[in-house]
Amino acid sequence: MTKFDQEHWDPRHANDGMAPLLHQPPPPPAFAHVEDVFPHAGEALELACGRGRGAVWLASRGMSYLGVDVSPVAIDLARRLAEASGHLDQCRFEVWDLDDGLPPGPKVDLILCYLFRDALLDEAMVQRVKPGGLLAVAVLSEVGARAGRFRARPGELRDAFGHLETLDEGEADGMAWILVRRR
Repeated sequence: MTKFDQEHWDPRHANDGMAPLLHQPPPPPAFAHVEDVFPHAGEALELACGRGRGAVWLASRGMSYLGVDVSPVAIDLARRLAEASGHLDQCRFEVWDLDDGLPPGPKVDLILCYLFRDALLDEAMVQRVKPGGLLAVAVLSEVGARAGRFRARPGELRDAFGHLETLDEGEADGMAWILVRRR
């Protein structure tokens, strides 16, 4: 599916260009109210990292970061944003098709997955997080919106990750999110 996904996402990212360079990078909106729970050190992995806003936010908190995305355009923009923000030394980026699973690597302190959902990766994400580490997932949802192919059904994230220690979760206005800690 790489070719199809690249043909879909490359023009969108190219059109959007580099994300704004901000003095204080904000957390992803679904997690802004629990930002203080996120670590200030350790290793982070972001799935479908897009143009790198998560990279700059996590690196500014002191984390080492690996971001993967199917779009080479997104990866180039993310790398440029990390460099412009002074955090390129803490960030690595790779073109990776998540249809092939997670990229190889060690367990991490945090996995961030924002606006990407593939239930086939759920167990791999849980296993990739170190004990005591966090998994933060936010996706489009049918709750407060019409059903759709890329929208999580009500309760889907709780069903997938509720066996972990839930720190925050919600479903509203077309979004669903969950922040869990692996025991």
